Amino acid sequence: MIRTEGLTKRYGKLEALTDLNLSIEQGEVFGFIGPNGAGKTTTMLILSTLLAPTSGKASICGYDVAAEPKAVRQAVGYMPDFFGVYDNLKATEYLEFYASAYHIPASKRPSLIADLLELVNLSNKADAYVDSLSRGMKQRLGLARCLVHSPDVLILDEPASGLDPRARIEMREILKELRRMGKTILISSHILPELSELCDKIGVIEKGRLIACGAVDEVSIGTRGISVMQLKALEKQEVAEKLLVDFPYVKRLDNKNSHFRFHFTGTEADKAKLLQMLIEAGVPVVHFGESRENLEDVFLAITEGVGS
Repeated sequence: MIRTEGLTKRYGKLEALTDLNLSIEQGEVFGFIGPNGAGKTTTMLILSTLLAPTSGKASICGYDVAAEPKAVRQAVGYMPDFFGVYDNLKATEYLEFYASAYHIPASKRPSLIADLLELVNLSNKADAYVDSLSRGMKQRLGLARCLVHSPDVLILDEPASGLDPRARIEMREILKELRRMGKTILISSHILPELSELCDKIGVIEKGRLIACGAVDEVSIGTRGISVMQLKALEKQEVAEKLLVDFPYVKRLDNKNSHFRFHFTGTEADKAKLLQMLIEAGVPVVHFGESRENLEDVFLAITEGVGS
């Protein structure tokens, strides 16, 4: 559904995107992870036909982004990282405007708009003016606008940016429903743990280069010889913390209410040695084992040292 080959974008001497190769299959949800300025938005603008690449190729649903932009736009619903609206329109009028832009017959628009508002949980705001909506509601309305022409591919740039926790949960549930509907979704976000619940694959981009890509379980910090460990001690936390700090294979130690979490770079034998030292020091260990890593662990481990 989405393919890029050697995709590159330069602004003068600045290379915002370098030799990007992506392959996203139909029905997949692909998470794009990276800090500001990494190249996520540049990639999405190119795929949405809003920015021309310097070199390389990109296609969506078999249509070349540069040679067949009209076909690509019909196949894609693009949601930028900022929300622009016509404030003097009601929610229904806003969607009506975009439905007409996509040449949807007038007779079909009322039921389509009602269905879209229901999908994004805005049926009760159908007659509300756009400028009266909260940020979360505007984001959901923007997502409804992306779906007006029933695209097969959704490109969502930071859809949960700036939302409060409740609004983020609402957005996540809507994206899960779109996934069940079979949409192919390319989504970028800084809210890394939430992406792990949605995505089939993730790509980590840093300074314009894709430095890791694959299934969520495959792109793991274990491939770098790092384990995320957890330790819980009933007492003698100070003794446990000193042992952990002094142990050569313990990195990124975090202590929260006698729950220790750390990255471990040693072998299985080194883990056994550490546990033995804790027990011999009289630390009452009630839990010692690997933690289920999340995407923040993956991102921190993979990008450590990149660009420094």
